[in-house]
Amino acid sequence: MSLSITTDYAADTGNPEPRLRQIAEAGFSHIHWCHHWNTDFLYLPPEIDQIEHWLRAFGLQLLDTHGSDGREKRWASPLEYERLAGVELVKNRIDFTAALGGDAIVMHIPDQGERANDPLTWDQLRRSLDTIEPYAQSRRMRIAIENTGNAGGNYENIAELLAAYSPDYIGLCYDCGHGALHGRGLDQLEAMKDRLVAVHLHDNDGHSDLHRLPFTGVVDWPRLAGIMARSSYTKCVSMESNIHRETTQDERDFLARAFAAGSRLTEMIARLSD
Repeated sequence: MSLSITTDYAADTGNPEPRLRQIAEAGFSHIHWCHHWNTDFLYLPPEIDQIEHWLRAFGLQLLDTHGSDGREKRWASPLEYERLAGVELVKNRIDFTAALGGDAIVMHIPDQGERANDPLTWDQLRRSLDTIEPYAQSRRMRIAIENTGNAGGNYENIAELLAAYSPDYIGLCYDCGHGALHGRGLDQLEAMKDRLVAVHLHDNDGHSDLHRLPFTGVVDWPRLAGIMARSSYTKCVSMESNIHRETTQDERDFLARAFAAGSRLTEMIARLSD
């Protein structure tokens, strides 16, 4: 069974080798690379080469990568030098993902505060997307825009981007934990299911973004499985759960539970696809 889990299930910095090994030993076939997902970190060739070596050694495949909007390298920044640096940061994640065999990078867009309501921010984002498009398409890479957990979600903004750009370039990453925080996520996913290219699957209590294992909270998993079965998504179940709020803090135990939950969800989707 093909099954993926995020690399940052316990930490998102530092040497990933021990956790990649444990992911493989737990039976996972794929990883969602989520290290440095909100930083200005740039992956250089020696690091990419080493990660590629580990993946081969452990029999793992890269499914997709969580790109970074950055801290000072920000692709929608009103400051032009920051925007240009942000474009380079996104290109770096595209190169990283292409080198390791993935097909998409997941990106956030501004979703709260003054930045989200500033027309200049959206003009800058569109400029960055226009610049990145030929670079991504030459590497057969798509950008998956992630829904966020802010009040009401950011679906209107995502819908505008999906309408403006080709499905070969821009798609949706549906984060079901975020969708559960405001109660309308699955309705929005239903409307956008033909653009689904990546998933962040985890659970919560409907109030906080807990990143718990599937089937431990309020997410409507049967409905989600049904939508995924009818969607454009063709890859394996990919969980973005982490250990921090689980009842066990033993990593091997956590990964075993994650594998069981992911297997259960995979079987649900398969039944609904028949």
